[in-house]
Amino acid sequence: MWKDPIVEETRKLREKYAAEFNYDIDAIYEDIQKRQARLSQKPISFPPRKPTQTPSAV
Repeated sequence: MWKDPIVEETRKLREKYAAEFNYDIDAIYEDIQKRQARLSQKPISFPPRKPTQTPSAV
């Protein structure tokens, strides 16, 4: 079976990152929040879009 090297690298990095926090999801979440707070850019948020109605087929 063919293995994608990018996927493999991503999985290794994810495993290494989780191991740094002893696989504690709360600690990982706190770290992500701290990293986001240090960024000078704010996350992009788009306003909700109104659904468009399509004419019904008769």
